[in-house]
Amino acid sequence: MSSLNIGARALNANLAALQVIGNNIANVNTPGYSRQNVIQQTSGYQQMGNGYFGKGMEIATVERSHNAYLTREAQMTGSVAAADALRYARLQQLESAFPTGSAGLGSALNDMLNAWSDVASAPSNLTARVVVIAKGEELASRLRNTASQLDALQRTTQQQVEGAVNVINGLAQDLAKVNTRITESQGSGHTPNDLLDQRDQILGELSKLVQISTVPGDDGSVSVFVAGSQPLVLGARANALAAGRDSTDTSRTALSFVQGGVSTPLSDAGLGGGELAGLMRFMNEDLVATQNLLGRMALATATTVNNQHALGVDLKGNPGQDFFVAPAAATGLSAPGNTGTATVSAAVADPTALIASDYELRFDAGGINVVRLSDGTSTPVPALPAVVDGLTFNVDAGAAAIGDRFLLRPFEAAARNLQVAIGAPDRLAAASPVMVTPGTGNAGGLSVESLYASSASANLTDPVTITFLADGSFTATGLGPGNPPPDNVGPPASYNFKPGQSITLNGWSLTLRGSPSVGDSFSIGASPPGAIAQNAGNGTGMLALRDLPTFEGVPLSDGYVSLFSDVGTRVQGAEFAADFSGQIATTAETARTNVAGVNLDEEAARLLQYQQAYQASAKFLQIAQSTFDSLLQTVGR
Repeated sequence: MSSLNIGARALNANLAALQVIGNNIANVNTPGYSRQNVIQQTSGYQQMGNGYFGKGMEIATVERSHNAYLTREAQMTGSVAAADALRYARLQQLESAFPTGSAGLGSALNDMLNAWSDVASAPSNLTARVVVIAKGEELASRLRNTASQLDALQRTTQQQVEGAVNVINGLAQDLAKVNTRITESQGSGHTPNDLLDQRDQILGELSKLVQISTVPGDDGSVSVFVAGSQPLVLGARANALAAGRDSTDTSRTALSFVQGGVSTPLSDAGLGGGELAGLMRFMNEDLVATQNLLGRMALATATTVNNQHALGVDLKGNPGQDFFVAPAAATGLSAPGNTGTATVSAAVADPTALIASDYELRFDAGGINVVRLSDGTSTPVPALPAVVDGLTFNVDAGAAAIGDRFLLRPFEAAARNLQVAIGAPDRLAAASPVMVTPGTGNAGGLSVESLYASSASANLTDPVTITFLADGSFTATGLGPGNPPPDNVGPPASYNFKPGQSITLNGWSLTLRGSPSVGDSFSIGASPPGAIAQNAGNGTGMLALRDLPTFEGVPLSDGYVSLFSDVGTRVQGAEFAADFSGQIATTAETARTNVAGVNLDEEAARLLQYQQAYQASAKFLQIAQSTFDSLLQTVGR
């Protein structure tokens, strides 16, 4: 009987092993499946008169091939790779909104500035003036279209964030249910392998969406935490994430953690990895930075062109009006906790000093601070209005309380709303309010290259005479206040001269070419009304804007270069990060599958092994049965 029992146990155990091997082979391509193995153990022994005899073997359990460390490593690296890959994909879409060549913003900007050359050559030519207006409208249209593309990209990203949050919440609910089933199965003394695989599969999908940390429980369940310490799943209970509008800026999306009806804001930095982190970083960092760069380009260009155009005179003799519709001041967005009644704003003071950034105006107990959000630079100001980074920050009404905060986005709407204000060609202010007259006794070695108004000085049209001395310097008589001091004390006091370098005094800019002689003089004063039709001084001034350092030292004509290079740098960096983290994630997943995955060659070898063991067990059982039958026949006689 003992032999029959040994044979029967061996037969059943080897059959079970074949069944597990068949299950492994069947699930070789099943995502998340871990290879299972039959764990065998001896059935003990029995004491007989001449020694201890074994009672055969039996199945202890069926366990899965699993390494918790490798699984966790694959989840973490996969989370980072998912964030980098999605951010790179979105940045590629962003880059497509900024073409180069004739279709780019740089070409439109330079075409508008260069169109003034024909007006400067023939100021009375109405066709040339129409071309300037058309080129301005084309630039404004391209800026609006680009801003529209960025807005559309922001909307689709917001929708993708909401979709990712919904999927995360669904997976959290599924994980809580699986935890419950695993806890219920723990009493059997055996591990529920398929349920554990299912849970690991959910954790893997969850980690691709948001970086998680897990804590195993004594009852076999797993608790999941996001954003550092927020419990998304606690055993059999699931909480949730929520995507809503930012409490200060409703155009932006903000994340929060919801537990028991209480909502806690989540910082983007705390998300770590996962597609959700990649989307939030793209939307709140990359896209915002690009919108600010585009807005700065539009705002600086419009303000600079308007300022110069206002210094000229149109064909009707009227002072120049705005070429572009004047951009409105940015209104501050009040923080939810503000207790004061103040409304604040920011307007352009110096278009050449603008920094592409959002700002926060803080009213602290120690004073007022203007914080540049792009890099965290804080500038204390004694009172408002105050000029910081080329912007005038002002309290328009009411009074602020200590602790109040205001978000200001001066560049957010600049490109979206840019329009040309000039409609008729005769309203183009190409003439200069000042003109230069060479002295009658000049030797002829100097020629006038250009003269135009460069700033709105109260002394702009006052008569001024410059006279050259023997050392090549010149004196200036008739100057008003606010001019730079002479380079040479004298006597007489004089200014140094360099051919081709502008002489800027009294709000006008005069450029002379050639070599001066002693006594050469030039008189600058108001332009006579009858000379306006042939006066192109301000047209020359508009052309000079091409070389005006505007974007942190970059000329106005190259403004698109700084914008495009920033986008390109972000794309290049994201591509490297995506490739690097992707390779690390692939290596980690390969290491995990080497342990948990099904190897068909190995399963085939084990199949032969247990097939032979099954056949041997069957043969042993057959022999034991035959021996037992012979024993019964002998006893029966």
